[in-house]
Amino acid sequence: MDFYEVIRTRRSIRSYKPDPIPDHVLRRILEAARIAPSGSNRQPWKFIIVKDEKIKERLADACGHQSFIAEAPIVIVACGYNIHYNRGGYMGEMSMLVDVSIAFTHLILAARAEGLGTCWIGLFDNEKVKEILKIPNEVNVVAITPLGYPRNEGFSEPGPRKSLDEIISVDHF
Repeated sequence: MDFYEVIRTRRSIRSYKPDPIPDHVLRRILEAARIAPSGSNRQPWKFIIVKDEKIKERLADACGHQSFIAEAPIVIVACGYNIHYNRGGYMGEMSMLVDVSIAFTHLILAARAEGLGTCWIGLFDNEKVKEILKIPNEVNVVAITPLGYPRNEGFSEPGPRKSLDEIISVDHF
């Protein structure tokens, strides 16, 4: 699939078929995240692959009771190690959010290229998710996504977006 088609047609999917994801497909998607760039090549990430039905249900509850999350055959939880690097001079310990978000973006775009749906979940209770998955104190959850084949929704072009003139400037703000 053409890279620009992947970008143009990636959508947040909120309904999934129960069909399993072949291991070789999952590995390609995870490899895309693994090779993502990070500041000073720190790679401050860990991805938890959740397949257990009960754990998925508990995660969905910890994500504002978004039950569709547990529908997917797999839920991926992206975690970041606090790297104590003050990126930009103001981000402090949470500068790992940038690196983990880059890797997570690689993951969701690779999933789309494989015909799989994702939905970047930002609504979650960090402490509850950490408790459910036994995540250590020095690690935080950055994002969560269900991963599976879309049930009813397809991949389509984006809805209205700002024009380029509204989002770019040259040489000055």
